[in-house]
Amino acid sequence: MSDLLQLSAEARDRAGKGASRAHRREGRVPAVIYGNNEEPTSIHLEEKALTKLLNTGHFMNSVIMVEVGGKAVRTLPKDVQFHPVTDRPMHVDFLRISEHAKVNVQVPVAFTDEDDAPGIKRGGVLNIVRHELELACDAANIPDEIVISLAGLDVGAAIHINDVKLPKGTESVITDRDFTIATIVAPSALKSSEGEDAAAEAAGE
Repeated sequence: MSDLLQLSAEARDRAGKGASRAHRREGRVPAVIYGNNEEPTSIHLEEKALTKLLNTGHFMNSVIMVEVGGKAVRTLPKDVQFHPVTDRPMHVDFLRISEHAKVNVQVPVAFTDEDDAPGIKRGGVLNIVRHELELACDAANIPDEIVISLAGLDVGAAIHINDVKLPKGTESVITDRDFTIATIVAPSALKSSEGEDAAAEAAGE
């Protein structure tokens, strides 16, 4: 489960581009907290603290406790805007949530047991179609990642969402199709060799 992360913030008295630029010059990042049937709250965050959390790699699928005026607000990051040249964070949108709210998050996929995959041993290549899965889960139990074993998989094998055992209480947001997450494909040299073998077999027949 993703850790509960903390951020301190201050309320923004002024809105608009001019005020936002002023905050950025002071090393602050404008942000907004919205949702849960409450009025949006405009805030600004310390850029260094925000960047540190962004660098954890799981900022977008973690619950962030944002402290504003001595009150902690439970949120889920929904969008981060970055400067197109410097990549510095420019603005953050936080969704206000209750402790056990059902939320949709993007969770990264991790693959294991490559040494136990016959297809990989034969020179096959793991072709990852989806690096993240969009999942619906309890806000208090957001998985850090979904681990998928490659054990026993040969060239031509495909891993679909229905093949994956998701954590209890977690389900795929996409339910109308059994989409592909990854496949094991033959490298061109292996494909060529198999093609020649097939041609030889056809000629023998």
